Amino acid sequence: MSVWKRGNVYWSYVWQDGIRHAKSTGTASRRIAEQIDQKFAQELNLRQHQLPQFNPEMSFEQLYARFLANGSPKPYHLDRGKLLVAYLADLPIGRITRNTVREYRQKRHQEKSVSDATINRDLGCLRNILYWAVDEGILAANPLSRARMVREPRKRRPVLSVHEEHLLRQAAAPHLRFIIDLALGTGMRRGEILQQRWEDVDFARQLLFVSHSKTPEGEAREIPLTGHLFQLLWENRENEGVVVTYKGQPISRIKTGWKAALRRSGIRRCRFHDLRHTFATRLMEAGVMQEVRKALMGHSSGEDVHATYTHVELPMKRAAIRKLESWLKASLELEPITSTKQGEHDGTI
Repeated sequence: MSVWKRGNVYWSYVWQDGIRHAKSTGTASRRIAEQIDQKFAQELNLRQHQLPQFNPEMSFEQLYARFLANGSPKPYHLDRGKLLVAYLADLPIGRITRNTVREYRQKRHQEKSVSDATINRDLGCLRNILYWAVDEGILAANPLSRARMVREPRKRRPVLSVHEEHLLRQAAAPHLRFIIDLALGTGMRRGEILQQRWEDVDFARQLLFVSHSKTPEGEAREIPLTGHLFQLLWENRENEGVVVTYKGQPISRIKTGWKAALRRSGIRRCRFHDLRHTFATRLMEAGVMQEVRKALMGHSSGEDVHATYTHVELPMKRAAIRKLESWLKASLELEPITSTKQGEHDGTI
């Protein structure tokens, strides 16, 4: 017997391969419930042994809509997907080939001046969606599984000097200066900083636990605080809520304020993400091992995500932060910062 009454309704419970499947029959009649129970068991059995129902004639637009509904899409799937749908909307997914990729690349170059790296990100998104279609039994194989991407030239990434850091901080609005200090003191990503919560700052142990990260390795990682950063957080501490705010409200974008700070500071052009690269470079120059640097920054790895980080213990991280502070102190002695008068900032985010 696999029907049991819960309240006034019978429920069907069917065991299959050690897993219990439950379903409400929606009726208080035992006779009807038993019939529904038998049908439920038959459906599960057919589903288990049924061959995949391939549908290569499905349009890419239909596949993308299904992926958004059931495929746990990430933000980049939404951004890149709009471009892909505009070009591939009515094309049956079974007709997507490497030639399709070449044509897409040519069209993107013709419409707008974009780098091959940007187009590679588009095609990586497309390949990811097609892999999902294979997993769902919609496609027999991913036609782009072995498609080669255009090689991307390696670009030199700026590393801020201590003097440039000083000029940038002086030119930044107070809330942006706070964000810059967090980035250079922890190596956190912009999104991680803007979503960081006070509940995840342990003042007693002088540790910051990353509240939210885009990688599994970065989620809830612990970062020891420098003396400067501990003092800064202590002076602005709250019991709960997001750490970084502007006029009491959470911040979602810093693009305008960042550009304004760069313009006022007069330093060379750089991205906010280059602060993270600066943090990593300073750790390296301070003699911190690669494994510890990765653990502090929550770097994603193609290997087993636990293999690289589990042996990096907290004392090693604390030692790395002490080395960073010593490096900064030595750099200031070699390159003393002279006070420069800055204009008043305009308070833009």
